[in-house]
Amino acid sequence: MDLLLPLRIAARALRVNKMRSFLTMLGIMIGIGAVIVMVAVGSGASKQIADQIATMGSNLILVLPGSTTSGGIRAGGGSSPTLTFDDVKAIRAECPAVALVAPSVRGTAQVVYGNMNWSTVIQGITPDMLWIREWKTLLGREMSQNDSDTAQKVCLLGKTVADTLFGDEDPTGKQVRIKGVPFQVTGVLEAKGRSPQGTDQDDVVFVPMSTAQRKLFGSPLPNTVGSILVQARDVSQLGQAELEITALLDQRHHMGPSRERDFSVRNLTEILAVSQQSAQVMSLLLGAVASISLIVGGIGIMNIMLVSVTERTREIGIRMAIGARERDILLQFLTEAVLLTLMGGIIGMLLGVGSALGISALFGWPTLISPEAIGLAVVFSSAIGIFFGFYPARKAAQLNPIDALRYE
Repeated sequence: MDLLLPLRIAARALRVNKMRSFLTMLGIMIGIGAVIVMVAVGSGASKQIADQIATMGSNLILVLPGSTTSGGIRAGGGSSPTLTFDDVKAIRAECPAVALVAPSVRGTAQVVYGNMNWSTVIQGITPDMLWIREWKTLLGREMSQNDSDTAQKVCLLGKTVADTLFGDEDPTGKQVRIKGVPFQVTGVLEAKGRSPQGTDQDDVVFVPMSTAQRKLFGSPLPNTVGSILVQARDVSQLGQAELEITALLDQRHHMGPSRERDFSVRNLTEILAVSQQSAQVMSLLLGAVASISLIVGGIGIMNIMLVSVTERTREIGIRMAIGARERDILLQFLTEAVLLTLMGGIIGMLLGVGSALGISALFGWPTLISPEAIGLAVVFSSAIGIFFGFYPARKAAQLNPIDALRYE
């Protein structure tokens, strides 16, 4: 029962000055709410990037054509086809850390179905590309090795293209025209959403690579490829695979110390992980900035508690005169400070959660409300009450009873 007495006294003291108590809590409410909102926005962005990374596939390395120099003129990266099918075969055969290799070529073309048309990316691939990208079909069948070997005029539609051209109609078995060439739709791919760069991954049409080269894009060098996507056997072998590919292509392309490489090897997993790490750092930064308002709120509580001690000096003297000990006075004022911050923390928690949900609904920003962050914010608010309330409470407890009784 004695344990509840300081709580009742604290609640009564706060009710006596309702407006002052509310204004004191306001700083804590805003601080807790801001921390929850900022952490929710940062965590949501981090999760969105993680989801986007997952759509790209795992353990990926991208090999691209590099820059070339002709007649003293240096062209940009990818300006000349420097990668070949022979490079693809060599990587597959001579790099132990490599699991799958998929060449591709790409371009843009108009796809027509009936009176509907859509300009989209046309990508020539081999079946391994879909395995590397972990891209499954929603309708129909996947691309087969026979489709690629025999240059069949078949295609797989990304979800965006399928919805635009066919609406609710099942596209499988239908014919579309790409650059005037008829292609049979064998399937529709599952939706992948946006890439970490913000492009729509579903706005694409996949055709067999041999078909793309012979009947759509053409090439004066039919043995060349636009890029090579490689999957390492394991995440721990990514670095080894990157070294093996670089060394092999240096040898095949006769790259000496004085020559600039005509290809580039990029570890996509590392590049995308940097984006996620940047989002996490931003989340921590936002949370840290929002936490400053909690400190400001704590200083406000200390200020008000000092005013309260001054106003109730005579009351303190009377309590000491009738037998209250120093720890009783200390506990009384400390309870008031903790109760004040805890109430502000709970209200701030509700405001923060509501604001995070409102931001998602109004602006479409991804937010992730973490129960751990909410719990930590409320505990932190109580800790602020103890930290900033201790000095005023100790000052009240150490008052001289006689001086306190004489105080006017």
